[in-house]
Amino acid sequence: MTAEASALENRFLAACAVAREAGALAKRRFLDRKSFTVGFKGPQDFITEVDGEVEKLIRSRLIGVFAKDGFIGEEGGVAPGGQGEPSWVVDPIDGTANFARGTPFYCVSIACLFGRDIGIGVIYDPMLDELFAARRGGGATLNGVALKVSETQALDRATIEVGWNMRAGSEAFLGALARIIAAGAGVIRAGSGALGLAYVAAGRRDGYVENHIKAWDCLAGILLVREAGGYASDFLAGQGLSQGNPLIATAPGIREALVAAAAMEGVAP
Repeated sequence: MTAEASALENRFLAACAVAREAGALAKRRFLDRKSFTVGFKGPQDFITEVDGEVEKLIRSRLIGVFAKDGFIGEEGGVAPGGQGEPSWVVDPIDGTANFARGTPFYCVSIACLFGRDIGIGVIYDPMLDELFAARRGGGATLNGVALKVSETQALDRATIEVGWNMRAGSEAFLGALARIIAAGAGVIRAGSGALGLAYVAAGRRDGYVENHIKAWDCLAGILLVREAGGYASDFLAGQGLSQGNPLIATAPGIREALVAAAAMEGVAP
């Protein structure tokens, strides 16, 4: 095994183990509703102290083993890496609004970048004990079983998740939603972009679109979709890592139709 392959494999195994440990912590707190308080970072942007606790655990475990790696966490846990070293991109609880309201649909999302390539993507749903995992060139799995995106060939037979947040504004969201519905697709919004992407990889959704999403919400899911045979737009183009970008991820049979219907600026057919 080459040094590069060994570095990828070691980090992949670590990410899977840490995701499960972090998910167990999140689940314990979720089930004890009185153990945390709920606040807001902005309109409809929920935060709990559990987010910070879980991120701290993930960072301590990963950087404790891979001391030279960089780390970017949603809750501000940023550590610069050594020259040329991989960087972790982490959302400790994706779906915090669900978590805060007692809805059991949230996850831990851990990605690892090797340069500008996503090398590792791990998403763990602690409520269903589902570990979605992918490494570059190694395929995608759910609890060890290989994943494949759906074989849907037409939007009027597809279910598409349309993500939403306040950053892109209501007009952009409603416009994409209306066009996708007009094309005949069924639509859904479940409140976790990371799990939405994992569900595309698993064939539970046919596509996921969002006018603006942040790196920690989607990098792991992007790799899962690609390794399961699907298409994901070039999220890391421009300032995607630091500023976010639009995103379309889909089964290949509806790629052109969904890109055309979503009509998102910066995403070409």
